[in-house]
Amino acid sequence: MASSNNTETTDTIEVITQRAITQSNPIFLQTTACQVIAGLFVWTAVFVTCQQIYYHLRWNTNPAEQRWIIRILFIVPIYALHSWVSLLFFNNEHYYVYFFTIRDCYEAFVIYNFMSLCYEYLGGEGNIMSEIRGKPIQSSWQYGTCCLTGRTYTIGFLRFCKQATLQFCLVKPSMAFVIIFLQYVGHYHDGDWSMNGGYLYVTAIYNMSVSLALYGLFLFYFATRDLLIPFEPVLKFCTIKSVIFLSFWQGVLLAVLEKAKFIDPVIDSSGQPTSAGTVSAGYQNFLICIEMLFAALALRAAFPYEIYANNAQTGTGNPSNSRTVTMQSISSSLKETMNPKDIMTDAIHNFHPQYQQYTQYSSGGQKNYGSKSGINDNSGKSKTAKKQAPVYNEKAMLLSSDEEIP
Repeated sequence: MASSNNTETTDTIEVITQRAITQSNPIFLQTTACQVIAGLFVWTAVFVTCQQIYYHLRWNTNPAEQRWIIRILFIVPIYALHSWVSLLFFNNEHYYVYFFTIRDCYEAFVIYNFMSLCYEYLGGEGNIMSEIRGKPIQSSWQYGTCCLTGRTYTIGFLRFCKQATLQFCLVKPSMAFVIIFLQYVGHYHDGDWSMNGGYLYVTAIYNMSVSLALYGLFLFYFATRDLLIPFEPVLKFCTIKSVIFLSFWQGVLLAVLEKAKFIDPVIDSSGQPTSAGTVSAGYQNFLICIEMLFAALALRAAFPYEIYANNAQTGTGNPSNSRTVTMQSISSSLKETMNPKDIMTDAIHNFHPQYQQYTQYSSGGQKNYGSKSGINDNSGKSKTAKKQAPVYNEKAMLLSSDEEIP
């Protein structure tokens, strides 16, 4: 009996000693230096990106393309600021989940916008189908088309690519709100891989959804890679993929390290404990703050505004945009650009059976505003892009998906 009491006393002393050591030696995430370093990277990234967004609004010579670009660029300030604010509230582990919700919802929005930008570059579904319709799908293990051997490109194939990205726009925000609910009832903790917690199931669903979205993007690029060459899609795709998908796997790796006991829980100066999962999320936030500066520079190279500014100066763009632009017009353009109404319209068009027989055209047909060179055919002559009436989301009965899908 005495031996048992001595053991309990020894364990208690060890716990108290460990707490004292933890409180006297805060980890890097709890220091002011961490917040300052992350803040410097964040605000530099925000400045670089906001300057680029301003120039795109200032030289808004092709609104049909630039609306998608501006939406994509906003991922840097949203990711960076939310990660930095989460660091400021590091010791309040119940707060950062709400910041993640906003960030995660916009993450799905960016995937949709990048796909829509590629559609706009090529002139919409109608122009894309006129180029690839009836061509055989090449078998490639790299792009996951091994199971499509012997099939041809149809409107059903193109619609699947769009649906794969749109489902992510629906799943991601839904799961974000599920996380909030599960945390409220005490069934969600970052890094908790137990069967009784929600983290395992949320991660599994998200992983399947993001993999399907990535697969849809790969299939679309595989089908249209020759048409997209003038628009340098590889740099754009890799940059966006790095920001979204690599940050996700970075978080999964940190969660695995936490599960393997490489990341320990901490106790702040007031004696309040912070779970290892929150510590892992804190490291993720700090890394994102640093990475967003490099993402801002990469996006600046991937989506230069100079192409559209040159269009205005040479008169090849919209003449009405060559005049002096006021801050009021820039504000109006920004408000119109960020209106998410089009994503709902597109979701109805791609998922509703009544609308799947129609093919959407872009606002102005295929243009070369976003490219640095023309498209050359086999004879070496430059192709002239087809022009269409500037009616946004005009629909025409091009193909019936019921007839096209084998």
